[in-house]
Amino acid sequence: MALPTRNEASGDELYQPLAEINVTPLVDVMLVLLIVFMVTAPLLAAGVKVELPRASAAQPLDPKPPVVVTVGKDGKLSVGAEEVSPDRLVEAVEARLGEDRTRVVRLRGDKDAAYGDVVAVMDRLATHGVTHIAIVTGPKNRDKAPESTAEAEP
Repeated sequence: MALPTRNEASGDELYQPLAEINVTPLVDVMLVLLIVFMVTAPLLAAGVKVELPRASAAQPLDPKPPVVVTVGKDGKLSVGAEEVSPDRLVEAVEARLGEDRTRVVRLRGDKDAAYGDVVAVMDRLATHGVTHIAIVTGPKNRDKAPESTAEAEP
């Protein structure tokens, strides 16, 4: 490491500025960071690598559209675009679900709808065996993000 020397030419300045940059501490820090990243990088890989077998008879799953139940601000119910009475709600949802009870039913409630109406719809569906219910919400700022869902199982 070089230290500044005494300036003999000018009497008022004791030390001359050093024009060299000491990079040794920088290199030490960079080597330590490199070792830290080399050790932690393999630990960040999530999951287990598996080589999946091939099957000639395999077919892709058929994506099905979601079942959407809507509660309006006036309490009216609809399944998809079809308006239904509260008595026929479970029948309409079961008809859309078919045999697949693991499909998620999305429940949309107007922000001005009574909370009790939304809970009553959830309760009615849950008591008839529809347990995969997701409540659809909107973002705080509607211009930035699409709808999101939060799943709830009773």
